[in-house]
Formats: sequence, structure tokens, C-alpha cells
Amino acid sequence: MVTLDVRPQLLDALSALRDRVAAARFPLPLAGAPRARANRDELLAQLDDYLVPRLKEPEAPLLAVVGGSTGAGKSTLVNSLVGRRVTEAGVLRPTTRTPVLVCHPEDHHWFSGMRVLPDLTRVWVPEHDPAEELMLPGEDSERVLRVETADSLPAGLALLDAPDIDSLIADNRALAAELICAADIWVMVTTAARYADAVPWHLLRTAKEYDATLVTVLDRVPHQVVSEVSRQYGALLTKAGLGEVPRFTVPELPESAWGGGLLPATAVAGLRTWLVHQAQDQAAREHVMARTVYGLLDSLKSRMPELASAAAAQYSAALRLTAAVDSAYDSEYARVRARLQAGAVLAGDALKRWRAFPLDCSAGELLESLVESLSTLLLCAVTAADERVDDAWQREPAATASELTARDPRPTSVEHRIGMAVRRWRRELEEYAEDEVSYLDRSVAPDSEVVTALVATALLGSRRARSAGEGLAERIGAHGALRLRDRAGRLLTEHLDRVMHNERERRLAPLDSLEVHPDPQAELIAALSVLQKER
Repeated sequence: MVTLDVRPQLLDALSALRDRVAAARFPLPLAGAPRARANRDELLAQLDDYLVPRLKEPEAPLLAVVGGSTGAGKSTLVNSLVGRRVTEAGVLRPTTRTPVLVCHPEDHHWFSGMRVLPDLTRVWVPEHDPAEELMLPGEDSERVLRVETADSLPAGLALLDAPDIDSLIADNRALAAELICAADIWVMVTTAARYADAVPWHLLRTAKEYDATLVTVLDRVPHQVVSEVSRQYGALLTKAGLGEVPRFTVPELPESAWGGGLLPATAVAGLRTWLVHQAQDQAAREHVMARTVYGLLDSLKSRMPELASAAAAQYSAALRLTAAVDSAYDSEYARVRARLQAGAVLAGDALKRWRAFPLDCSAGELLESLVESLSTLLLCAVTAADERVDDAWQREPAATASELTARDPRPTSVEHRIGMAVRRWRRELEEYAEDEVSYLDRSVAPDSEVVTALVATALLGSRRARSAGEGLAERIGAHGALRLRDRAGRLLTEHLDRVMHNERERRLAPLDSLEVHPDPQAELIAALSVLQKER
């Protein structure tokens, strides 16, 4: 008889793996990202709702989740297995919105807590009159699990009626998939009219992939075609490699026509006997649990590398996006430095002001024109860098993430930031000039604003402003002029570096906020390796 491995070391390894999976993020819209996110969510659901709680408490009752397409008769089937109405069935679709779990009263404590399906709020309702309309507090949300008890179910077995797997409501479909992940036994229900539909077959193939304990029910089969439909369905299962899966056929009866009644006990006797056997026979119970648990554990050998590969693809895309920004800003910064060395700032209005200085232009006016010219140069560089980034990112599917395509709602914000930075440079330059003037041992010191204007012109005008350096030396001396130009040059470089760095970081901030790192790939593989060693 196969027994479960419930050693603490295995549970620790599984918990660590669960944390690595939960930490994995796939925010960039790459081709495989939706699949990776779905696989991660499904794996988390299986770990939280089944694997970890089952290994921690192997003595807990078996949970058989009844799933299927809209109108398959899941609720009627559950009610008939229990022997009374515990879950709402009807002709309106989708009917099952709130999942209902039914267990023996002695097993109630296993499901009233958060052992399985911890994200669902529990609502327990005593046995009630089916004719009464149930108003459950808090049951206005799909994140509710209604827990019912019934003496007619044997201890050790619980049934869960799940929403439709093909529900028109997306939350219902997601909840149905999550509930199935919590099952020891997957009970897949389909009908004579819809047994070839794609959605139930997807779940059947998933169960096969995970080697989960599976049973199928062919419901509402007209008497005259029972043999033919059953044969065709069996052939499809065999072709899909599911020929050994237990199959039960429920005939179409007046009680199931409108979904409102209970089927005769004989109609569900075969399925009920099989389920009860799995719960009460120790060997069968161990086999059911071990098969589902080890099937899921074995599936990690392919699923974890797939998640790791998706994480690596995310990081590679993030690196490409970052490299495009770095390349654009590095190139534009090099162009700014080259233009500064060529004296490009001393042009246009600034050049006119310099030529009119000091007779027809004050030092303040000259400084203001230089500040405006330098701001324009930097603004053009940042704009050009952003345009280059846009061009490069247009070739990257990952750049279509909503966080990356959002635009600054203030179109003048870049201009404002650059203007503030350049004016800050001017104020610090004025402080440097005041310091140099204060060193002079003269009865009549030169105007510090004039000194500021001259050193700014000398720095920004290059060869065009050679006379500015000469004028500066005349006013504060050759040593003072050299010292001031060196300090002012370093200050200018610091501010240019800061402006371009801040704008680069501003462009990268949306990407950085997605937190795409290289760690998840290695951590996922490492967690799998530790788990495999413990197994």
C-alpha cells in the first residue's frame, strides 16, 4: 500500500517552493506571460488548497469536487448523492454561484476552518427547509464557501459543488478552477449533448497531466441512446489516454429535466458506492491521496522550469528596455558635452547679450540668457533621448505594458525640472563667485554678479568667449580665475550629470516599479532542486 511522505523536511521544502512561486511576477506583456501567470496562480491554488494541507493532515476527509459545464446537472447530482437538497439547482444559468461543501457532521471541523481554500469565507447553515429562501450574511460575494452537513454522507467523505467551468461570469470560472485544485478526487460531469465540448476536455486532460484521481459522469443520457453515447464517450476517453478512468452514466429522468428534484437513489448508486469505497477502504483511500499528491508533485518537474523560463524571459525583456534607455541617454549626454565644448550655449540671444556686455547688457541679463540657453540645450537632449527610447520600445512587445505607456499628465514637467536644476546651478555658481571675491585683498572689490557672468560665459562659450576668461583674470587675478573656473567646471559637470541621471531614472521608474529581477529564475529552480532531494 502506498503511503504519503509527510516528513517535516518535505513540508519545509514544499513551503519554501510555495513562497518562491508566490514571489514570481510576470508583469510585462510577453507572449508567454498570460500562461505563466495562469500557471503560477493554479500552482499556488494547488499548493495552498491541497498539497500542503493534505500532507500536514493526511487523516482529513477525502474531498471530491464536482465540476462541469453549464447545465451539466452538477447540483442535482450532489443533492441526489446526499439525499436532500443542499445546493441550489435550476433551469437558470449559471445557477451555482456560491460553492457548497457537504460533509458528515463529525467532519465539520475539518472544513469550518481555513485548512483548505483559505481565501474563501465560511458560512455554515443548519439543515433547512428547501422551500425557504436562504439569505446568508455575507453571501453577496463569490468568495464565500457554504458548508453544509448531512448524516447521509459517510464520515471521511466530503462533496463540493463548484460553479460552472464555462460560466459566462469570469469570477465563477476562476473560482471553479481554484476549487478543483483543492480536490482529492476530481468528479467531472458532462451530458449526452455536450460530452465532446472543448472546456470539459481541457480539464480532463489537465487531470491526466497531473495524474489526479479522476472519475467522470455522463449525465442526462436518454434511455434510447445510452449504449451508443456511452460507447462513443468511452472511445474518446480511450483516445485521450483516459480509458481507465471510472465512468458512470446517469439516465435522463423527469426529476432532472428542470433541475429541481432529486434523482432516484438507483440512478446515482454506482457513483455513490465508488465514492464511499474510496473514503472507507483504507487501501483505496491511501491510493487516492497518494496518486493525487504524487501526481501534483511530479508535475512540478515540468511546471517549475516553465515558470523559471518565463521569469527569465521577463528579465531579458526588462534588460532590453533598460538598455534602450541607457543607450539613448548616454548618446544624448555625450552630444550635450560635445556641444558645450563647442560653445553651443553661447548662441542666439545669449551671444547677442555677450556682445552687448557690459555697455548695453547687465551681468544679470547675460546670466539669465545663458541659463535659458543651457536649459534649452538640456531640454532638447532629454526630448531627443525620450524619442529614441520610444522608437526602440516600439519594437519591443514588452513595452506595451500599461505602466510603461502611461504619459506624464503635465506636459511642461520636464521643462520645469530642467529649468529648476539650471537655476540651482546658477545660484551655486554665484556663491562660488562671492567666495572668490571675498578672498581679494582690495579696497574696491569687483561686483560678484559680474564675476559670475564672466565665469559662466567662459565655461559655456568655449573659444567664442575667450575674452570672458581674460576679463575674469583682470578682476580676480589669474590664480583666482583658474581656481574659480575649475570649481565652476566641476559644478557644471555635477549638475549636468544629475539632470541626465534624474531624467533617465524618471524614464526607467515605471519599469523599475514592475520589479522585474533576475532572482526568480534561480530561486524557482533552486526550490525545485531542494524539494526533489527531499523526495
